[in-house]
Amino acid sequence: MSYFLPHLTNGWQVDMAILSEEDRVVIIRFGTDWDDQCMVMDETLSNVADLVKNFAVIYVVDINKVPDFNSMYELYDPCTVMLFYRNKHIMIDLGTGNNNKIDWAIEDPQELIDLIETVFRGASKGRGLVISPKDYSTKYKY
Repeated sequence: MSYFLPHLTNGWQVDMAILSEEDRVVIIRFGTDWDDQCMVMDETLSNVADLVKNFAVIYVVDINKVPDFNSMYELYDPCTVMLFYRNKHIMIDLGTGNNNKIDWAIEDPQELIDLIETVFRGASKGRGLVISPKDYSTKYKY
């Protein structure tokens, strides 16, 4: 499903996507198009892209073709989603301990829309850390 989403093919394009957007949240999925987790996340992102177009823009970056940000953003997971607002990385308290990024696939489109909307509302008020509407600390039930 990643072919429905705009791809950024070099570091300059990624920087310009983050820098140029003034009024919307920039969502960047770092990963590879062939990974199973990324395929699930891409499908969810493409399903919500039209619904959130007024307050968010979504891009896809292949970490093998654009390795510029791998060490800077610690992109070691197969699929990572990061959110930016006005050239600032917005952290999300998901209850997992890692507030910098989402490193799993979200399958429910409404769940992702709620998360993006929460980030937009918090970031537009000047907050650098927002609290997720859902607690993901019990995502893996043992």
